Amino acid sequence: MSDSAWCRAPAKLNLGLRVVGRRDDGYHLLESLFVPLDLADRVRVEAEPAAVASISVAVLGSAGDVPAGDDNLVARAARAFLGAAGIAARVALTLDKQIPVGAGLGGGSSDAAAVLRALARRFANALSAPALAAIAVRLGADVPFFLDPRPAWVTGIGEQIEPVLEFPPLDLLLVTPAPSLATADVFRALDAALTPPSPSRRMPALRGGPGWFPSAALLANDLEPVAARLRPGIARVRSELERLGARAVAMSGSGPTMFGLFRDAGQAQAASKEGRFEATDRVLVTRSHSAPNSVPDGGKPWGVV
Repeated sequence: MSDSAWCRAPAKLNLGLRVVGRRDDGYHLLESLFVPLDLADRVRVEAEPAAVASISVAVLGSAGDVPAGDDNLVARAARAFLGAAGIAARVALTLDKQIPVGAGLGGGSSDAAAVLRALARRFANALSAPALAAIAVRLGADVPFFLDPRPAWVTGIGEQIEPVLEFPPLDLLLVTPAPSLATADVFRALDAALTPPSPSRRMPALRGGPGWFPSAALLANDLEPVAARLRPGIARVRSELERLGARAVAMSGSGPTMFGLFRDAGQAQAASKEGRFEATDRVLVTRSHSAPNSVPDGGKPWGVV
């Protein structure tokens, strides 16, 4: 008997990112504060036992460079789950993409984690939580975070996750200049720049409570100078967000998405309409949230919607 569900796959924002080292195998060691957003993809996962395992991927609408087939990260996630669990099943995956692709917002990683979560529910007790986490880190540095997306300090190569409690919501204007930017290209450029990684250091501590706001020291992103050389649109968007009165401006992940933090949703909406952005810029107003249940659509968790 088949089982299917639509799952939400939230975007994430990096509130600051430090490159603090590099392992012998080439993986970079990072420190970052990850915050999930209301902006989300939807992933439908349909699975039923079968004599021979098969995986199909369909992408709804126009999703740019998103592949439909074995090259998609969701297909790799499903294949890894079935292989680790020793299960033969027919898995049909459908992606409804809302998160810009190649934007530093973790869309592909979140989609893959949504598939892992859905299959773990469908085939209960097939894999332990540590086994699921091991699959996630092999798929990509951001995937482990999305297994339980909530504000968290993320270190190592993405596998060390420390949740942050009572994180305040932030109203945001996201602007993604074209074209997209591959994470691997940014790190190759970083290595080619021959700039040694920063000494390992803890990012600034959070100071919660009424009126708290991220500091410039917290929001600093070591990858922005490199990404801005690859995509001149990053500097242009930064200048425009600053002109619009954002309380702070920074780049998410490996870019090219820039975000402006505003006092409230009304100011973020106004800035999105007043901004002098280019026709190819993707402009989105969204909000961060602090817990899996603090999401739109009636407060449903990051599972069935």
